[in-house]
Amino acid sequence: MADEDRGLQMAHSDDDGTWLPPAVVDCALYEDGRRLPGPVTLDTILERIDPESGRFAWIGLYEPTADQLQLVADAFDLHPLAVEDAVHAHQRPKLERYGDILFLVLKTIVYVDHEKVTATSEIVDTGEIMVFAGPGFAITVRHGSAPPLVDVRRQLQDDPQQLGCGPAAILYAVADMVVDRYMEVADRFAGDVDTLEAEVFSPDLPIDPSRIYQLKRELLEFKRAVTPLAPALQRLSEQKFPQVPAQVSAYFRDVADHHQRVAEQIGTFDELVGGMLGASIAQLNVQQNADMRRISAWAALIAVPTMVVGIYGMNFDFMPELKTRYGYPAVLAVIAIICTVVYRALRRNKWL
Repeated sequence: MADEDRGLQMAHSDDDGTWLPPAVVDCALYEDGRRLPGPVTLDTILERIDPESGRFAWIGLYEPTADQLQLVADAFDLHPLAVEDAVHAHQRPKLERYGDILFLVLKTIVYVDHEKVTATSEIVDTGEIMVFAGPGFAITVRHGSAPPLVDVRRQLQDDPQQLGCGPAAILYAVADMVVDRYMEVADRFAGDVDTLEAEVFSPDLPIDPSRIYQLKRELLEFKRAVTPLAPALQRLSEQKFPQVPAQVSAYFRDVADHHQRVAEQIGTFDELVGGMLGASIAQLNVQQNADMRRISAWAALIAVPTMVVGIYGMNFDFMPELKTRYGYPAVLAVIAIICTVVYRALRRNKWL
C-alpha cells in the first residue's frame, strides 16, 4: 500500500486515542532512521516520541481546515501565528523561529504543459509547502498544486543515516525537492523563451506582443515564488539552530547554491523576455511606419491623375489641348509619364 493511502487509512483508525485529522495523508514514527511498524494516533505519538533517543514523528497533511490543523497544533504546541499561516496559505517563502520550533514556508512551482505560448497560456502553477520542525516531530502541510511528498518520504526511508538526523533531515529533503523542481521548471521555461525569441527575430511578420507579455507575467509569478526563499536558505546554511545539526547545515549550503543558480537563470529570462517585448514593439512600429509610407506613396501616385482630371473637369472654354484632336490621349500620356517618374522615384527611395 502506498504511503499516502496508508496515511489516509490511519487517519480513520478505530484505535483508542485521539484520531488523526482526515487531512493527514501519512503519519509515522521513526527511530534511528527507520520507520516503526504499526498504526499511530496523536496520543501514541506524544507518548512515544523521544528527541533524546532519536525517536520522532512525521505527520503530513494536505489542505487541512483550521479545526483539523488546530488538533495537531494543540498536541505539539505550535505557535498560533504559524498555524494561521499554515491554514490560510498564500504566504511568501520565509523561515521563522518560534522557540524551539522552526517554521519554513516554501512556494512550489509546477510547469503546465502547452503546445505554444498564447495570450492566455498558463505556464506555471504555484502551490505551498509549510514545514514545522521541532523536538521530536516534523509536520508538513501542503496546499494547491504542491506535489505529494511520498517520494521524499520514500527516499529518506531508504537512507536511514540521513533520516537519523531527525526532523532537520525532513526540513532539508523537502527544501531540496522544491528547489530541484525549480530547476526542472526553469529548464522547460527556457524552451518557451527560445521559441518566442526565434519567432520575434524571424523574417515573418512580428508576433503578437500579448504572447510575450503573457510569458513575462508567468515569469514574474515564477520569480515571486523563487526569489524570496534566498534569505531563508542562507540562514539555514550559515546560522546555527539547535534543531539543525551541523551535518545538515552543510546540505543546506548545497540547496542554497542550486537556488542561486535558478534565481540567476530567472534573471536572465527576465532580461531576454524584456528585450523581446521591446524588439517586438519596435518591429510593430517599423511595420506601421513602412505601411504608412506605402500608403503615402500610393496616395502621391493617385494625386497626379486626380489633379489633372480635376483641372479638366472645370469645363472652361479655353483650356490647353481642349479643342485639339489628340488632346485627350496627350493628357493621358502626360499623366502616365508623370506617374511613372513619381513611381520610380518612390521605388528608388524604398517607399514602395
